[in-house]
Amino acid sequence: MGVYLQKLLYFSYSVLLQGELESHGLPPCEGAVNLAGENLMNPLRWWNESYKKDLFSSRIDTTKTLAQAIAASSSPPHSWVLVSGVACYKPSLTAEYTEDHEWTPFDLFSNLVKEWEASALLPENVAKITKQVVIRSGLVLGRDGGAMKQMLPAFWLGLGGTLGSGTQPFPWVHASDLAGIIAHGLEPPTDPPSTSPQVFNGVAPALNTNYEFTKELGKVLRRPTVLPVPVIALNALMGSERAVVLSQGQKVIPKRTLEAGFQYKYPDLTSALKEIVGN
Repeated sequence: MGVYLQKLLYFSYSVLLQGELESHGLPPCEGAVNLAGENLMNPLRWWNESYKKDLFSSRIDTTKTLAQAIAASSSPPHSWVLVSGVACYKPSLTAEYTEDHEWTPFDLFSNLVKEWEASALLPENVAKITKQVVIRSGLVLGRDGGAMKQMLPAFWLGLGGTLGSGTQPFPWVHASDLAGIIAHGLEPPTDPPSTSPQVFNGVAPALNTNYEFTKELGKVLRRPTVLPVPVIALNALMGSERAVVLSQGQKVIPKRTLEAGFQYKYPDLTSALKEIVGN
Protein backbone atom coordinates (compact mmCIF):
# COMPACT_ATOMS: atom_id res chain seq x y z
CA MET A 1 0.00 0.00 0.00
CA GLY A 2 2.82 2.44 0.81
CA VAL A 3 4.41 2.13 -2.66
CA TYR A 4 1.02 2.49 -4.27
CA LEU A 5 0.22 5.67 -2.34
CA GLN A 6 3.43 7.28 -3.54
CA LYS A 7 2.13 6.99 -7.10
CA LEU A 8 -1.06 8.88 -6.31
CA LEU A 9 -1.72 12.58 -6.57
CA TYR A 10 -3.90 13.81 -3.73
CA PHE A 11 -5.93 17.00 -3.79
CA SER A 12 -6.62 18.64 -0.45
CA TYR A 13 -8.45 21.15 -2.57
CA SER A 14 -8.48 24.88 -1.88
CA VAL A 15 -9.47 28.11 -3.57
CA LEU A 16 -5.82 28.56 -4.55
CA LEU A 17 -6.05 25.48 -6.77
CA GLN A 18 -9.36 26.44 -8.33
CA GLY A 19 -7.89 28.91 -10.81
CA GLU A 20 -5.08 26.49 -11.64
CA LEU A 21 -7.55 23.73 -12.51
CA GLU A 22 -9.76 26.06 -14.51
CA SER A 23 -6.76 27.38 -16.47
CA HIS A 24 -4.69 24.25 -17.01
CA GLY A 25 -6.98 21.34 -16.25
CA LEU A 26 -6.25 18.28 -14.16
CA PRO A 27 -2.62 17.11 -14.21
CA PRO A 28 -2.05 13.38 -14.89
CA CYS A 29 -2.82 11.36 -11.77
CA GLU A 30 -4.14 7.98 -10.72
CA GLY A 31 -6.44 9.20 -7.96
CA ALA A 32 -7.96 12.44 -6.71
CA VAL A 33 -9.24 13.30 -3.24
CA ASN A 34 -11.19 16.35 -2.13
CA LEU A 35 -10.81 17.31 1.53
CA ALA A 36 -11.86 20.93 1.09
CA GLY A 37 -14.12 22.97 3.32
CA GLU A 38 -14.22 25.94 5.67
CA ASN A 39 -13.85 24.77 9.28
CA LEU A 40 -17.34 24.45 10.77
CA MET A 41 -15.97 24.98 14.28
CA ASN A 42 -13.77 27.96 13.49
CA PRO A 43 -13.64 29.74 16.88
CA LEU A 44 -12.69 33.03 15.23
CA ARG A 45 -15.89 33.38 13.23
CA TRP A 46 -19.38 34.37 14.35
CA TRP A 47 -22.27 32.29 13.13
CA ASN A 48 -23.92 34.45 10.46
CA GLU A 49 -25.06 34.37 6.82
CA SER A 50 -21.57 35.15 5.53
CA TYR A 51 -20.12 32.18 7.42
CA LYS A 52 -22.89 29.89 6.15
CA LYS A 53 -22.22 31.02 2.59
CA ASP A 54 -18.52 30.21 3.00
CA LEU A 55 -19.35 26.75 4.40
CA PHE A 56 -21.33 25.97 1.26
CA SER A 57 -19.12 27.61 -1.36
CA SER A 58 -15.85 26.23 0.04
CA ARG A 59 -17.27 22.73 -0.40
CA ILE A 60 -19.71 22.83 -3.29
CA ASP A 61 -17.98 25.23 -5.69
CA THR A 62 -14.57 23.65 -5.26
CA THR A 63 -15.90 20.10 -5.52
CA LYS A 64 -17.80 20.96 -8.68
CA THR A 65 -14.70 22.52 -10.26
CA LEU A 66 -12.59 19.46 -9.50
CA ALA A 67 -15.30 17.09 -10.80
CA GLN A 68 -15.49 19.13 -14.00
CA ALA A 69 -11.70 18.96 -14.35
CA ILE A 70 -11.82 15.17 -13.99
CA ALA A 71 -14.61 14.96 -16.57
CA ALA A 72 -12.67 17.13 -19.03
CA SER A 73 -9.40 15.24 -18.63
CA SER A 74 -8.17 13.20 -21.60
CA SER A 75 -6.86 10.65 -19.08
CA PRO A 76 -9.07 10.82 -15.97
CA PRO A 77 -7.94 9.17 -12.72
CA HIS A 78 -9.18 5.70 -11.93
CA SER A 79 -10.55 6.84 -8.54
CA TRP A 80 -12.22 10.04 -7.29
CA VAL A 81 -12.86 10.34 -3.56
CA LEU A 82 -14.95 12.98 -1.81
CA VAL A 83 -14.86 13.24 1.99
CA SER A 84 -18.19 14.65 3.21
CA GLY A 85 -19.89 14.20 6.59
CA VAL A 86 -22.43 12.26 8.64
CA ALA A 87 -24.70 15.31 9.03
CA CYS A 88 -26.95 13.74 6.39
CA TYR A 89 -28.24 11.35 9.07
CA LYS A 90 -30.89 12.78 11.39
CA PRO A 91 -29.81 13.06 15.05
CA SER A 92 -31.36 10.34 17.19
CA LEU A 93 -30.63 8.55 20.45
CA THR A 94 -31.88 5.24 19.08
CA ALA A 95 -31.71 5.06 15.27
CA GLU A 96 -28.67 3.38 13.73
CA TYR A 97 -27.46 4.45 10.30
CA THR A 98 -25.53 2.35 7.81
CA GLU A 99 -24.59 3.43 4.30
CA ASP A 100 -27.78 1.77 3.05
CA HIS A 101 -29.99 4.28 4.85
CA GLU A 102 -32.05 6.42 2.50
CA TRP A 103 -32.29 9.99 3.66
CA THR A 104 -33.71 13.35 2.70
CA PRO A 105 -32.43 16.76 3.87
CA PHE A 106 -33.99 18.03 7.09
CA ASP A 107 -31.81 21.00 8.14
CA LEU A 108 -28.97 23.27 7.02
CA PHE A 109 -26.18 20.72 7.34
CA SER A 110 -28.04 17.84 5.72
CA ASN A 111 -28.82 20.15 2.81
CA LEU A 112 -25.14 21.00 2.66
CA VAL A 113 -24.18 17.32 2.44
CA LYS A 114 -26.83 16.72 -0.24
CA GLU A 115 -25.55 19.55 -2.44
CA TRP A 116 -21.91 18.71 -1.68
CA GLU A 117 -22.19 15.08 -2.74
CA ALA A 118 -24.28 16.00 -5.79
CA SER A 119 -21.58 18.44 -6.92
CA ALA A 120 -19.05 15.58 -7.05
CA LEU A 121 -21.02 13.42 -9.50
CA LEU A 122 -19.31 12.68 -12.80
CA PRO A 123 -21.04 12.36 -16.17
CA GLU A 124 -22.05 8.78 -16.93
CA ASN A 125 -19.43 8.28 -19.63
CA VAL A 126 -16.63 9.33 -17.24
CA ALA A 127 -18.12 7.38 -14.32
CA LYS A 128 -17.64 4.21 -16.38
CA ILE A 129 -13.89 4.89 -16.22
CA THR A 130 -13.40 6.66 -12.89
CA LYS A 131 -14.59 5.01 -9.68
CA GLN A 132 -16.56 7.47 -7.55
CA VAL A 133 -16.29 7.16 -3.76
CA VAL A 134 -17.98 9.19 -1.01
CA ILE A 135 -16.69 8.88 2.55
CA ARG A 136 -19.01 10.34 5.18
CA SER A 137 -16.69 11.23 8.01
CA GLY A 138 -17.47 11.56 11.68
CA LEU A 139 -15.55 13.91 14.00
CA VAL A 140 -11.87 13.43 13.15
CA LEU A 141 -9.61 12.93 16.17
CA GLY A 142 -5.89 13.47 15.70
CA ARG A 143 -2.77 14.96 17.25
CA ASP A 144 -2.54 18.04 15.07
CA GLY A 145 -5.34 20.57 14.75
CA GLY A 146 -9.03 19.90 14.47
CA ALA A 147 -11.36 19.17 17.34
CA MET A 148 -8.73 17.82 19.72
CA LYS A 149 -6.63 20.98 19.49
CA GLN A 150 -9.63 23.02 20.63
CA MET A 151 -10.68 20.62 23.39
CA LEU A 152 -7.39 19.60 24.99
CA PRO A 153 -6.47 22.87 26.78
CA ALA A 154 -9.68 22.82 28.83
CA PHE A 155 -9.31 19.12 29.62
CA TRP A 156 -5.66 19.53 30.64
CA LEU A 157 -6.76 22.23 33.08
CA GLY A 158 -9.43 19.95 34.56
CA LEU A 159 -12.21 22.07 33.06
CA GLY A 160 -13.53 19.50 30.63
CA GLY A 161 -17.05 18.15 30.76
CA THR A 162 -19.91 16.74 28.76
CA LEU A 163 -21.67 18.84 26.14
CA GLY A 164 -25.33 19.19 26.98
CA SER A 165 -26.78 16.00 28.43
CA GLY A 166 -23.88 13.88 27.20
CA THR A 167 -26.29 11.16 26.08
CA GLN A 168 -26.05 12.15 22.41
CA PRO A 169 -24.20 9.73 20.11
CA PHE A 170 -20.66 10.74 19.25
CA PRO A 171 -19.58 9.44 15.81
CA TRP A 172 -15.79 9.77 15.53
CA VAL A 173 -12.79 8.43 13.64
CA HIS A 174 -9.04 8.59 14.25
CA ALA A 175 -7.23 10.66 11.61
CA SER A 176 -5.00 7.69 10.72
CA ASP A 177 -8.01 5.47 10.10
CA LEU A 178 -9.70 8.12 7.97
CA ALA A 179 -6.53 8.33 5.88
CA GLY A 180 -6.62 4.54 5.58
CA ILE A 181 -10.26 4.56 4.46
CA ILE A 182 -9.38 7.18 1.84
CA ALA A 183 -6.47 5.05 0.63
CA HIS A 184 -8.80 2.06 0.50
CA GLY A 185 -11.21 4.06 -1.63
CA LEU A 186 -8.41 5.09 -3.98
CA GLU A 187 -7.44 1.55 -4.86
CA PRO A 188 -8.03 0.77 -8.56
CA PRO A 189 -11.37 -0.95 -9.22
CA THR A 190 -11.09 -4.66 -9.97
CA ASP A 191 -14.29 -4.55 -12.04
CA PRO A 192 -15.73 -1.81 -14.24
CA PRO A 193 -16.92 0.87 -11.79
CA SER A 194 -20.58 1.54 -11.14
CA THR A 195 -21.87 4.83 -12.47
CA SER A 196 -23.18 5.54 -8.95
CA PRO A 197 -20.79 6.50 -6.12
CA GLN A 198 -19.71 3.94 -3.54
CA VAL A 199 -20.59 5.34 -0.12
CA PHE A 200 -18.63 4.48 3.03
CA ASN A 201 -19.21 5.72 6.55
CA GLY A 202 -15.87 7.06 7.75
CA VAL A 203 -16.39 6.41 11.46
CA ALA A 204 -14.94 4.05 14.03
CA PRO A 205 -16.95 0.85 14.62
CA ALA A 206 -17.41 1.74 18.31
CA LEU A 207 -20.74 3.38 19.18
CA ASN A 208 -20.01 5.99 21.84
CA THR A 209 -21.82 8.87 23.49
CA ASN A 210 -20.41 12.29 24.28
CA TYR A 211 -20.40 11.25 27.96
CA GLU A 212 -18.25 8.20 27.19
CA PHE A 213 -15.85 10.26 25.11
CA THR A 214 -15.57 12.90 27.84
CA LYS A 215 -14.92 10.38 30.61
CA GLU A 216 -12.40 8.41 28.53
CA LEU A 217 -10.44 11.53 27.60
CA GLY A 218 -10.40 12.59 31.26
CA LYS A 219 -9.21 9.13 32.24
CA VAL A 220 -6.40 9.11 29.68
CA LEU A 221 -5.30 12.59 30.74
CA ARG A 222 -5.84 11.81 34.44
CA ARG A 223 -8.00 14.88 34.82
CA PRO A 224 -11.48 15.39 36.30
CA THR A 225 -14.40 15.97 33.94
CA VAL A 226 -17.05 17.47 36.18
CA LEU A 227 -17.93 20.74 34.43
CA PRO A 228 -20.67 20.07 31.85
CA VAL A 229 -21.41 22.72 29.22
CA PRO A 230 -25.18 23.35 29.10
CA VAL A 231 -26.90 23.59 25.73
CA ILE A 232 -27.88 27.20 26.42
CA ALA A 233 -24.18 28.08 26.69
CA LEU A 234 -23.35 26.24 23.46
CA ASN A 235 -26.13 28.10 21.69
CA ALA A 236 -24.88 31.45 22.97
CA LEU A 237 -21.26 30.78 22.02
CA MET A 238 -21.79 29.09 18.66
CA GLY A 239 -25.29 29.91 17.49
CA SER A 240 -28.09 27.39 17.97
CA GLU A 241 -27.98 26.21 14.36
CA ARG A 242 -24.32 25.28 14.63
CA ALA A 243 -24.43 24.05 18.23
CA VAL A 244 -26.63 21.07 17.29
CA VAL A 245 -23.55 19.44 15.78
CA LEU A 246 -22.21 19.09 19.32
CA SER A 247 -25.39 18.84 21.40
CA GLN A 248 -26.95 16.17 19.16
CA GLY A 249 -25.54 13.18 17.31
CA GLN A 250 -26.13 10.03 15.29
CA LYS A 251 -25.30 6.35 15.72
CA VAL A 252 -23.37 5.73 12.51
CA ILE A 253 -22.21 2.23 11.62
CA PRO A 254 -19.40 1.64 9.06
CA LYS A 255 -21.09 -1.43 7.59
CA ARG A 256 -19.71 -1.20 4.06
CA THR A 257 -16.33 0.01 5.31
CA LEU A 258 -15.95 -3.18 7.35
CA GLU A 259 -17.39 -5.37 4.58
CA ALA A 260 -14.81 -3.91 2.18
CA GLY A 261 -12.11 -5.39 4.42
CA PHE A 262 -10.76 -2.23 6.01
CA GLN A 263 -8.83 -2.91 9.22
CA TYR A 264 -9.02 -0.17 11.85
CA LYS A 265 -5.87 0.74 13.78
CA TYR A 266 -7.93 2.55 16.42
CA PRO A 267 -11.37 0.92 16.63
CA ASP A 268 -12.09 2.12 20.19
CA LEU A 269 -11.75 5.36 22.14
CA THR A 270 -9.11 4.10 24.56
CA SER A 271 -6.56 3.20 21.87
CA ALA A 272 -7.35 6.31 19.83
CA LEU A 273 -7.06 8.78 22.70
CA LYS A 274 -3.91 7.17 24.13
CA GLU A 275 -2.22 7.56 20.75
CA ILE A 276 -3.35 11.17 20.40
CA VAL A 277 -2.24 12.45 23.80
CA GLY A 278 0.97 10.45 23.74
CA ASN A 279 0.36 8.03 26.63
